Amino acid sequence: MEIKIIKTEEDYNQALKRLEVVFDAPVDTPEGDEAELLGLLVEKFEDEHYPIESPDPITAIKFRMEQMNMDNQDLANVIGYKSRVSEIFNLKRKLTLKMIRSLHEKLKIPYESLIT
Repeated sequence: MEIKIIKTEEDYNQALKRLEVVFDAPVDTPEGDEAELLGLLVEKFEDEHYPIESPDPITAIKFRMEQMNMDNQDLANVIGYKSRVSEIFNLKRKLTLKMIRSLHEKLKIPYESLIT
């Protein structure tokens, strides 16, 4: 396949079909290089045409809590008080800078997911 910049949906679909064929090709082979290049081109096209927005802070926190099997009490230990957790989840209080830093440091939630 001739590799070219993906500019249209048709180009994109053709690249995806070819990527399926060469995806498991060994590294440092012509097919492996083709798979790597196609992957980069597909990713660039998808980033431009199908962007995924960051989750809102509450969704990001709840998702991370679920991943870590945390409950509200565990979160209260990270951000301060149990009542704060309830206020934040009910949108009655915004995250403070101190809370954002703590969530980032202790739960490894990216800053860009916590700042609105």
